[in-house]
Amino acid sequence: MLDRLVSNPLAAQGADYALVRRAIRFISEESREQPGIEAIADAVSLTPAELTALFRRWAGLTPKAFLQAVTLDHAKRLLDEGLPLLDAALETGLSGPSRLHDLFVTHEAISPGEYKSGGEGLEIDYDFVPSPFGPALPMLTARGLCGLAFADEGGEQAAFEDMTRRWPRATYRRFPERIAPIAARIFEQDQWRPERPLRVFLIGTDFEVRVWETLLGIPMGRATTYGAIAGRLQKPSAARAVGAAVGRNPVSFVVPCHRVVGKSGALTGYHWGLTRKRAMLGWEAGQLGS
Repeated sequence: MLDRLVSNPLAAQGADYALVRRAIRFISEESREQPGIEAIADAVSLTPAELTALFRRWAGLTPKAFLQAVTLDHAKRLLDEGLPLLDAALETGLSGPSRLHDLFVTHEAISPGEYKSGGEGLEIDYDFVPSPFGPALPMLTARGLCGLAFADEGGEQAAFEDMTRRWPRATYRRFPERIAPIAARIFEQDQWRPERPLRVFLIGTDFEVRVWETLLGIPMGRATTYGAIAGRLQKPSAARAVGAAVGRNPVSFVVPCHRVVGKSGALTGYHWGLTRKRAMLGWEAGQLGS
């Protein structure tokens, strides 16, 4: 087992995330008390040194820096001052970014007629793969990545069913050999290259696709609100509809719905779990600062 983790960095990060997830849950539940590293480590049955090493492996951050990266105060700063996450984080002890990188994505959208068919005629390959955020479910058509879901251990079948309900007439085929290279391009930073963009195929209503295209414009390390997206779409009263579209984003992480926060700056709900949303924001802060 150890050999497999060493040879597969995504599997190793996934194993770390299982523990990180418990720590983030404890932090969330006890946030008003601002628990120290000793309390967090004790809650997950680790020593403070082990917890620090775990977070450094997983995100390149100490537990304290990770907490700073996903606090409500940071989200409020982002919204109130328009600062990138790492600029705000500099004031609370995070190292500055030595290089900036993000997923480079190109995309196309399904036609209205194709959408109404429920995916009829689409052939979708899929597999469950390790990721920094637990088991991931990439789904791929000939036209690009059409889905990316996440599951907790034991919840893989539920995640698969959730995704297939979106396109009930498509044909699904488990195809590990085709999915593994795509997973690497999504989660391994050295494969985020502008000259080789990841192709995404957006399957949704016209309004949903417009919202998701707006999400693709949120840079790594920044956040926005549902109301701001509605304003960009020239539908200022449609914040609630925007929220519903964000919640139905089928290509999570790549189409970064985790970078959307509530009007107050609160880290509002996430289809794959609020703990995972916090983890994604902290992990991204680690990549920007590396």
